[in-house]
Amino acid sequence: QVQLLESGGGSVQAGGSLRLSCAASGRTFSSHGMGWFRQAPGKMREFVAGINWGGDSTVYADSVKGRFTISRDNAKNTVYLQMNSLKPEDTAVYYCAASRGYGAPSYSHAYNFWGQGTQVTVSS
Repeated sequence: QVQLLESGGGSVQAGGSLRLSCAASGRTFSSHGMGWFRQAPGKMREFVAGINWGGDSTVYADSVKGRFTISRDNAKNTVYLQMNSLKPEDTAVYYCAASRGYGAPSYSHAYNFWGQGTQVTVSS
């Protein structure tokens, strides 16, 4: 069992930066790939970024590639999402999730543990 708690959301102007954190409980954190997803009002939840169990493989949605960076610290049971050059279209609730295996696929049903989400609002 893994419990996830996101933090670091907030309001920022376009072009600004935020760093999201996701703290995990449980001894099996390092056995899970981790992902960040987001959901904007009226839209489906979408994949943002993923990182494998060891942190040496990452994947990003095209919409955030080059602007966002996912990382993890297994000693601290924490995964991060550094978001730079934010745009109004990045406004959403951001969720972290633990995958069923060592990898971090882009499809949501590969993940069986989810946090409650943190709001990110980017104004123009």
